[in-house]
Amino acid sequence: MSAHSPPRDRLARQRRHLLDLSLESGSNAILRRIVSFDLDEESHWRAKLDCGHHQHVRHDPPLISRPWVLTEQGRASHLGMTLNCLRCDAGEPVIEAAP
Repeated sequence: MSAHSPPRDRLARQRRHLLDLSLESGSNAILRRIVSFDLDEESHWRAKLDCGHHQHVRHDPPLISRPWVLTEQGRASHLGMTLNCLRCDAGEPVIEAAP
């Protein structure tokens, strides 16, 4: 990491903030449906989107309040909802689902 790079947690917070801003602003965000959830290597919840990309859905008060992500029932209630896929926004290719 260079001396001018922000710490990883700061970058994650900036991405979450940009996600929230893009959804609130009605920008040309690419919305994708949530098809499942899993834990990353640091035990943070992430949504798997219908494009194959993942999007973190952390409950990190006071910055982000998503208490629903902490329970199986809460996560199940969000299946089919949409999130802005930052990777699709950036032009990354859609990942084909495994057969």
